[in-house]
Amino acid sequence: MNISEYENYQEKKSHGSPSFPYTTYLCSIPLDFSSVPLHWHEEMEIIYIKKGRGMITIDLNSHPVSAGTLVLILPGQLHGISQYEKDSMEYENIIFHPDILLSKTADDCSNDFFLPLFSNMISLPALITPELENYEKIASCIDEADEICKTYPKAFQFAIKSRLFSFFYLLFSTCADTSHLPKSKRTLDKMKKIIKYIDCNYMEKITITDIANEIGVSASHFMKYFKNTMGTSFTCYLNEYRLTMASRLLLSSDTPILLIANDVGFDNLSYFNRLFKKRFGTTPSNYRKSR
Repeated sequence: MNISEYENYQEKKSHGSPSFPYTTYLCSIPLDFSSVPLHWHEEMEIIYIKKGRGMITIDLNSHPVSAGTLVLILPGQLHGISQYEKDSMEYENIIFHPDILLSKTADDCSNDFFLPLFSNMISLPALITPELENYEKIASCIDEADEICKTYPKAFQFAIKSRLFSFFYLLFSTCADTSHLPKSKRTLDKMKKIIKYIDCNYMEKITITDIANEIGVSASHFMKYFKNTMGTSFTCYLNEYRLTMASRLLLSSDTPILLIANDVGFDNLSYFNRLFKKRFGTTPSNYRKSR
């Protein structure tokens, strides 16, 4: 299971297709997932908090979020979702490819707004909260799109596009900022390469030397860089990632615990059990029974 399979495990309620890539689904932290590790994709994503509180990380910056907040994730942005303290959070994921909004030939919408947004020349608020100007109108665009997705009437694609264009019209016309200074692209690109390597190889043994070589630095430089950037050691981060994947497999399959431990990169069952209990407060077998 890789991060895409993990994130999209929930049953889709959309008619997303290659010709109209728009998908929505509901999730809960920690009932469905203990967390969603850092990852990125080429689609745009709106995370709509429905109940409770949680933590959203965007380009290495973490933000507490609560019911009513919409979170805008741009193509290529590193993002993850986790529990906030002991709270639970229900949220909707809306994922769509920007191609459904971009003209095949250059037009003002693309040239003046979307392309500058994707290249960090213009910024929009990542967190759309009830305090934001025109919040109710902005949120209603997504609420109306959700209503359309309950029945998928004939030609629903037009209705979905119109709500998305209204959503971005309100953001660009009232919230756009041309003075935004994003986090260093070099730092983000390096971290994205590390995250991708973990996603593709966490099932296998990964050494500090392996991943340092992957980004072209010494092992000592890598360890210092990772700790300074992520606030934790690489080993701790990798173990957390593996435990998160293991928790999903425990809930979604009947695979024996020993095999799950091996599948996520732990070759010592006792060590896996000890780390799992420390992370989740219970044994893997009890974790599986309690859900």
